[in-house]
Amino acid sequence: MLNAKNLALPSLEAQLEQRQLHEIADFWKQGQFKYFTGVDESRINYVSFNSAQNLRCLVISPGRSEGYLKYKELAFDLYQQGFNIYVLDHRGQGISQRLLDNPHKGYVKDFEYYVDDLHSFIEKVVNPACNNDSGNMHQKTQSKPYLLAHSMGGMIAIRYMQRYPQSIQATVLSSPMIAINSGPAPAWLIKGIIGSTQQINQWFSDEPWYFLGQNNYKPKNFTDNVLTHSSIRYNHFVNLYKSTNDIQLGGVTVQWLHSAIITNNKIFEELVNIKTPTLVIQSGEDTVVDNSAQDEFYQQLNKFHPHSCPEGKPVIIAGAFHELFFELDKFRNQALEQSLKWFNSH
Repeated sequence: MLNAKNLALPSLEAQLEQRQLHEIADFWKQGQFKYFTGVDESRINYVSFNSAQNLRCLVISPGRSEGYLKYKELAFDLYQQGFNIYVLDHRGQGISQRLLDNPHKGYVKDFEYYVDDLHSFIEKVVNPACNNDSGNMHQKTQSKPYLLAHSMGGMIAIRYMQRYPQSIQATVLSSPMIAINSGPAPAWLIKGIIGSTQQINQWFSDEPWYFLGQNNYKPKNFTDNVLTHSSIRYNHFVNLYKSTNDIQLGGVTVQWLHSAIITNNKIFEELVNIKTPTLVIQSGEDTVVDNSAQDEFYQQLNKFHPHSCPEGKPVIIAGAFHELFFELDKFRNQALEQSLKWFNSH
């Protein structure tokens, strides 16, 4: 079991291959693999793991291009901590229904559709199970689920909490995509390019275009990646993507970026609506998302709801890359400890 005592032991990464072949594989066989119908009749796939011994429910909202197949290790670890686990594949990625003729294009018509899907998932799948008797007549599963969200999944989670303020017990946002990292170019310039390109795309084609420099899926070598310092975990999920064509996803379309910018504005316009106790865990060396936007989000949220943002700043995992739960043990364990501490305190 992953508790504060043995999380400090740097052994999980070294044992990953054997764990994947044995205890995690056995755990995965217990999953319920199903789907529901989301916005525009799109098929949304998910997996759940339930035990009468687990009295709390935890929803995982993955990042862009991810799906539940990538989250086997984390799902197993959190299940051992007493959580029933629910992971959905967001529309257009994982094994959920792809939305364009080219399945590699990262596309969504409206980011709010992601939120609508998450709401349907929690209302139709998670809550009915979480409100069932646990098997012990004196105990009942947690009536409100917890929410763990990564990167793009974090942006979706924030909008969900703004639209449905009383639905979640507590939330942890891992490297949330409050805003995309535009690199050395000023954000206003990138937004202008995205807006003009989106207009041109609509004028000349019914098919959403890739944004400049974006292409179909092509794995990067570990030495070129900016997601994790762990070669073991990186190579494991790259091999998963190579061997499973259905989960491969390329770069983003102009429409996806355009909708992300609109959602970023909504997040800051409706901060007061977030009632859920919320913790942000920030990757110290993140170059995928904008850490300064996370700082601004947390500082402003702290003014409305101090209980959600201790000290008004994120918990920073110094030295870590973007994907905290696929990092080296020394970074991953910190993120797990902070997440469990937050959930256990709420």
